[in-house]
Amino acid sequence: MTDALAEIPSPTCRRLAAALESGLLAPPYSMASVHSTIGTRSATVLTVLREWERMGVPGPAAAAWLRSLERAKSTIAQPTFVWTGPEAVGLHSRDTRQVYDELITNFKRSIVISTFAYFDGRERFKELAARLDRDSDLRVTLLLNIQRGRHSTTKASDLVRRFASRFWESDWPGQACPDVFYDPRSLDQEAKGVLHAKAVIADNESIFITSANLTEAALDWNIEVGVLLRDRPLALTATKHFMALIDQERLMPLPQA
Repeated sequence: MTDALAEIPSPTCRRLAAALESGLLAPPYSMASVHSTIGTRSATVLTVLREWERMGVPGPAAAAWLRSLERAKSTIAQPTFVWTGPEAVGLHSRDTRQVYDELITNFKRSIVISTFAYFDGRERFKELAARLDRDSDLRVTLLLNIQRGRHSTTKASDLVRRFASRFWESDWPGQACPDVFYDPRSLDQEAKGVLHAKAVIADNESIFITSANLTEAALDWNIEVGVLLRDRPLALTATKHFMALIDQERLMPLPQA
């Protein structure tokens, strides 16, 4: 019963509660009576109504049940679907670039950004760097992948040095420096793992998980899918995982140029 009730959209729940409370909708319940009263042909709604009818639950009690469920649902932050790509007519989603920009602009204490790839770092990190320059109390952590070419035999230390030089001199546009870490496994010619996670964690309160890298193509053109959750326990758990890898030196700090 609870699972079925959870499937009913909030507007339908409100119409159903009003109809049951007023007596406009009453046993015996049928698809025709449900449709004529609240404008839906939902099999789920009909199943719930017939179960209440079997249990002898009167209309006002069923309405109170529905309203209690809606109040409980309203206190839970709902996930937000985030999308880059062609828009599907009639469906709602948040824009990937918009969500990235919103989190970077509005975080108050700390932000963790993990990306496999980024292009045009001065543009991608411009607002982040400006905020860090204005407020040194902000904590900015970047988790970046350093890529080794397929047939490269360059020493890992040289790859790190080149990446660091390019990042600090060309890609990071600010004076204050964020904390930057990389996965050393990506530089090991024998290892298979790389830092492939794409996520943003703001203030340990919100977490944005996405297929999109920090590139113009991913933010504006590709088909990319993500989800934004205002969920402190989940955001905090993700932060703890990343910080544990740093503390255990599984993620290494990028040297200053």
